[in-house]
Amino acid sequence: MRRIGLTGGIGSGKSTVAAMLVAQGGVLVDTDAIARDIAQPGGIAMPAIEAAFGPGVIASDGGLDRAAMRQLVFADGHAKKRLESILHPLIGAETERLAAAAGPGATVIFDVPLLVESRRWRAIVDRVLVVDASEETQLRRVVARSGWTPEAVRAVIAQQAPRPLRRAAADAVIFNESLSLEELAAQVQSLWKRWAAPTTR
Repeated sequence: MRRIGLTGGIGSGKSTVAAMLVAQGGVLVDTDAIARDIAQPGGIAMPAIEAAFGPGVIASDGGLDRAAMRQLVFADGHAKKRLESILHPLIGAETERLAAAAGPGATVIFDVPLLVESRRWRAIVDRVLVVDASEETQLRRVVARSGWTPEAVRAVIAQQAPRPLRRAAADAVIFNESLSLEELAAQVQSLWKRWAAPTTR
């Protein structure tokens, strides 16, 4: 099994690259999707989240009120650490389960927004691919797609690793600033041929 860690700042185009890697034959393990799933109504993380933070972060359907939690963790670093202590072990266990299910010959793509910040991932993956873009481009893309205010996007960017730190952790960087989809796909395909070849680890 080959294990590729994929990361990038919000609005960098990481999800587009993930889809392109899947099209090449990769098996995607999306840690954000896992985090959403375990915090859905009835999700395995919800009892511990409610016990730690109270009913103010619980939506009417019983799942996590993401807007309320986002506001809380941005305002309180200790709250962020408490949340991570609940989510990270559960996400890690599900990540490994899904990777094992892919089979020994698979190339597994671990889509991890906070790969650099969590630090544990460098020892888990064979290669790290960073998708990068300027903060101005990140801001423009996220505002256009989500309707968030620029201030909200800047707050998220500020919580993520600085671009130089993220790039320094990479085995390869795709600078997705002004690439067409065709140009981006060509870079992904070239990287796939190098990293996913049978003799590559």
